[in-house]
Amino acid sequence: MKSNNSILNLRQKLDNKEVSSLDLFTEASNKAHMYQDDYNLFVTIMDEKIEQESNSILAGIPYALKDNISTKGILTTASSNLLKDYVPVYDATVYEKLKNAGAVLVGKTTLDELAMGGTGTTAHTGLVRNPWDKTRQIGGSSSGSAGVVCLDIVPYAIGSDTGDSIRKPAAYAGVVGFKPTYGLISRYGLFAFASSLDHVGVLARSVRDVSLVTDVIKGHDPKDMTSLASDNIIFSDNLDKDISGKKLFYIKEICDYNTSNDEESKAVLDNFFDVVKKVEALGASVCEVSIDKDLLNAIYPTYMSISCAEATSNNANLVGIHFGNRLGKDSIEDIMFETRTQGFSELIKRRFVLGSYILQKENQEKLYLNACRIRRLLVEKLTSLFMEYDGLIMPASGGIAPKFDQKSDKLSDKYLLLENHLALANFGGFPSITIPSGFVNKMPVGVNITSGVKKDLELLNIANKIEEKLGYKDMIVGEDNV
Repeated sequence: MKSNNSILNLRQKLDNKEVSSLDLFTEASNKAHMYQDDYNLFVTIMDEKIEQESNSILAGIPYALKDNISTKGILTTASSNLLKDYVPVYDATVYEKLKNAGAVLVGKTTLDELAMGGTGTTAHTGLVRNPWDKTRQIGGSSSGSAGVVCLDIVPYAIGSDTGDSIRKPAAYAGVVGFKPTYGLISRYGLFAFASSLDHVGVLARSVRDVSLVTDVIKGHDPKDMTSLASDNIIFSDNLDKDISGKKLFYIKEICDYNTSNDEESKAVLDNFFDVVKKVEALGASVCEVSIDKDLLNAIYPTYMSISCAEATSNNANLVGIHFGNRLGKDSIEDIMFETRTQGFSELIKRRFVLGSYILQKENQEKLYLNACRIRRLLVEKLTSLFMEYDGLIMPASGGIAPKFDQKSDKLSDKYLLLENHLALANFGGFPSITIPSGFVNKMPVGVNITSGVKKDLELLNIANKIEEKLGYKDMIVGEDNV
């Protein structure tokens, strides 16, 4: 099933007075309420339309915002019980830019608590369910943002990505998820998880739509010292160039059929190599490249070591004094202990304990600094490959969206390689995009393309031409897709 609610289509309808902005907001709000009980996609659904006048392409068009992005006067919980009543006093830059562009916020979307997780199962409001199959996860942490686009509630949603948190849910939901070069979109007002890995990005139903939104929200921000100048490049104007002669590569050790012996993973790899043939039919070349498997096996432990250490530091202020629902009353120590003990889920507490252990003076050299060294080796390897190739193309996951009760062997090659390689783009700040590539067992799967730093323009062009070839643009939930 295809949606007619692309940004360009809605822009034309608004300009031709076929619909009003209020019509679009009301329709989106009604859908949000209709689906909420089944899928738990929103923390907050807006009661009334907030809109500023603008001549932007996004003016009057509804969207959704991940609930770890600060919105002045609007509940912002990061899906944590500890922050369930927190209302910010300032706007995140990305929200401010969208307001100034006249975009209409429909609601704040559910996420894994504090954006720490990839399952959509740890939000304080409950499980986020996959619209393609309610018995399955939609991934995380940008769970709700993927779901609202998948269900055609809004044409696009804003998410954040620290290891794969936009791109993996996009694959599981059958939508497009784009994480740009680190710093291209300001992180001011994003609740920090792991500051050296965090990115703000976009989920939509086409490469063109993620490009149109990125054009509006990118650019240097004096409030974010890591933000980059965007050089006045308009991504959405450069999507249709011929990609014949482009050179892509995939990593042999990760795409090896021996990586996993289950039929589902083999079907995902079959889908991937079918995509490779279609990319080659566009005139691009796709080569196999080998990388030391021991180094690749270190992606997941490196990510966990660095992200948990940074998360522990970034969230040290959530103690019930300045932030959080204050519990306990006998002493400051009692308040901090009770607030954090009762306010966080078990997963978050485990990550904070792990991060604290890694940051202890006696462990820093062996654990944290070694993880940073491995990160550097991986980034240097990919950077050298991006000097020769225009992009890395890979399966976006090792399987379809898992069932809620499904267990995984976290020491298996499938988990360490196929399920975690997307973190490479966060390690190096590389731009990376997932697009739908087909179905396995009636569930969507995707391919991911990653390019060198500041090569967002070229990446989006390549992704757009591959999307055209594959034919899954503007897809929403429907049996006729399968």
